[in-house]
Amino acid sequence: MNNVWELFLDSFPKILLPGLTMTIPLTAISFSIALVIAVVAAMIVYVKVPVLTPLIRGYIWIFRGTPLLVQLFVVFYGLPRVGVLIAPFPAAVIVFSLNEGAYCAETVRAALEAVPTGQFEAGYCVGMSFLQTMRRIVLPQAMRTAFPPLSNSLISMVKDTSLAANITVTEMFMVTQRIVARTYEPLLLYVEVGLIYLIFSTALTFIQRAGEKRLSAYTARG
Repeated sequence: MNNVWELFLDSFPKILLPGLTMTIPLTAISFSIALVIAVVAAMIVYVKVPVLTPLIRGYIWIFRGTPLLVQLFVVFYGLPRVGVLIAPFPAAVIVFSLNEGAYCAETVRAALEAVPTGQFEAGYCVGMSFLQTMRRIVLPQAMRTAFPPLSNSLISMVKDTSLAANITVTEMFMVTQRIVARTYEPLLLYVEVGLIYLIFSTALTFIQRAGEKRLSAYTARG
């Protein structure tokens, strides 16, 4: 029992460190890019821009319809066959951003459609252009509606980053696998890395709840 406890205490910082230096940055960078992709894609579909709308719908269809792991393998292991070499971390960022952007685009689009069309008329009445109305009136309201599901997507992404171990990204799940291979204690170590993922997800859940309360108070004052 003492040996198990010692292994737990010894391995915890070794697993947590790549979580802080690799898993969290990978999530933050990928989700930030995904949000930009989502907002742009949702606006294009929302206003039905010719030519671009079918392309965006095709992009969403492909990335929502294929497994994330397959996408990682295509980019990291497949593209080198046609001369495109991408390092593990950038490859993970590209795939996670595109994959999450496709899901978030549908969330943002639905939030945009939930904003009453009269908001556009109000913007036009005060002399705003379409983009000004979208940026100052419609998008802020839509993003308040989209905040909870987007927060859930962020929490899911934290856990999905474990798949990056399959393309040699040294995040905390890969580090755990290496320690398991050395110590032959899979139960303890996989439970331990699961606990760290749970800690990260719980912290984000508290942030989500605080953000929702703040948005609710802002909406009530409005």
